[in-house]
Amino acid sequence: MEAVTVEELSKDFGGVHALRDVSFTVEVGERLVIIGPNGAGKTTLFNLLNGQQSASAGRIYFYGQEVTRMAIHRRAHLGMARSFQIANLFPNLTVLYNALLALQGTQPFRFQMFRSITAYKSMFARARELLGIVALWEKRDDLVQNIAHGEQEKLELALSLASEPKLLLLDEPTSGLTAAEGAEIIDIIHDLGTDITVLIIAHDMDLAFGVAERIIVLHYGQIIAEGTPEEIQANSRVKEIYMGIEEGKEIAGAN
Repeated sequence: MEAVTVEELSKDFGGVHALRDVSFTVEVGERLVIIGPNGAGKTTLFNLLNGQQSASAGRIYFYGQEVTRMAIHRRAHLGMARSFQIANLFPNLTVLYNALLALQGTQPFRFQMFRSITAYKSMFARARELLGIVALWEKRDDLVQNIAHGEQEKLELALSLASEPKLLLLDEPTSGLTAAEGAEIIDIIHDLGTDITVLIIAHDMDLAFGVAERIIVLHYGQIIAEGTPEEIQANSRVKEIYMGIEEGKEIAGAN
């Protein structure tokens, strides 16, 4: 079954074609990684998928339902979630309260202002579960501004799971992290259930080749290659255009 279907999707900014006739599908539970040089259209594609920007042409389907013109909050209710390259956290609140606020935003009582969120035991239990997934429960009472950058990225990933999404869009989840921190993010993504479909924008080749079941390469707003990590690693055009290396040399981080 297809979780996402994209048909001839295009986005123009004046005379600039950020995306041109992009088409692909994503199967339920698949891990698809999108790579490409700066300006290739990767973030624009994500913005169209989750509704931050409107498409100039083409269609987007989510579990068979067209969502091309659907608002962000409606897509979220259908099961889309996104984490951003720059973490959207409350730095002056604790790790636990960030998790609780994310969970409260998914609940019917989110607009009830006269009852403390600490009154909801089920939310605390779910917060503990989410923070446990990313090994941050022991940091629950620390202010977010005081935890390491890698830990903030793990928290951002945990918060994106608060709505129990069907589709998770991850924008450069290992950006700025050490190799060890990036490896932790890769392990977390590996451990997500197959009921969650994952699309990832990545410059980190360890992430791309360590997580992906399939890779799409964008260049100047168009798909120039698509296939398994092994097929992408062996693709001479990808090596020349994206990797900037001569044919015959290995793709860095792809071993």
